[in-house]
Parts: sequence; C-alpha cells; structure tokens
Amino acid sequence: MVKASVFLTMLAAAGFAIATTSARAEVRVLFQEGAPKDRFEIRNTGGCPLGPMTLTLDLTASAGGLIFDTAAEGPGVQVYQPLEVVQGAALLRDLPSVQDGGRSIALILRDLLPREGVAFTIDVDDTLTLSPLGQTQVAGSEIKGAAVAIAFDGAALPPIQAQFDRNAVAVLPVSNCIS
Repeated sequence: MVKASVFLTMLAAAGFAIATTSARAEVRVLFQEGAPKDRFEIRNTGGCPLGPMTLTLDLTASAGGLIFDTAAEGPGVQVYQPLEVVQGAALLRDLPSVQDGGRSIALILRDLLPREGVAFTIDVDDTLTLSPLGQTQVAGSEIKGAAVAIAFDGAALPPIQAQFDRNAVAVLPVSNCIS
C-alpha cells in the first residue's frame, strides 16, 4: 500500500491528474405482481455495505390506494396471503408484523452488503372501484407514489426516501458509504 501511495504522489508531483473514485451505494426496491402472491425485492446494488437500518414501505400515497391483504376477513378482496420472507431472512432482526388492510411494513435489517437483498411475498390489493386489472391484481402504475424510506441506525448516514415509479421500482441513492 505504501508503494502505491508513493507512486501516486510522484505522478501528482509530475503534473498528472489522479482520478479517484469513492464507493457509492444504492438501494433498489422492486414490486412484482403475482397471483396469488405479490413480491417485493430489496437489494443493495451499490458497492459498499450500508450497516443496520430500518426500511419502511408505505403504500398510503399509492395511485391505486393499495393495502396489504393478509387475512381472510377484512378489507382485502378474495385471496389473502400473509408475509413470507423468501430470500435474506438472516438479514432481518425480526419478522415484521403486517396488519390486514394495513398500508406499511417496517423491516429492520442487521446490514445490507453489496449485492445482498431481502425478498418477501405478500398479497397486495387495490381499493379502486375501477382498476386496470381488478382489485386482486396490481398494475405497476397503481403502486406509483408509494414510498420507501430508510433510516440508518446510529445516524451514520442521513435518512433517505424515494417513491415507486410507474414501472414499480423505487431507487434510493445513498450519499456515502459507512465502511
């Protein structure tokens, strides 16, 4: 490492510009409609670890008035599905509880290393009287406006928030790495 820094110093002294890159992080959240189970995938697509955090999915502002349908009785339509973690369960501190008809889920993650992810299935219904696919299926445009927020433990990084676009993707760029 010393040899490399001496070499870079010599290049800089000789007038060469030295380009450096810092690792960046980005969290992508993807919603995939599927009958009877819909899927959310959360992935660190950046190049550095993010540390402990709470990631909250909030459907309140979704274009389709979306809700989680997790029980037979309640505001959901026909088929219901409780939350089931299908990837990355070891990254979660606890299995989140989801209220039937609720609009938000908080996932408490131990860490999220580069290319790691958590995925879970659950039933999501819309509450519109006229919707593109009916109330039991969610079109990508119906999740538009739903929010994803990340609060990092220990305030190492500032909280961030993004909204799902019409393609059912939310991208949260993280300002720095915590390494």
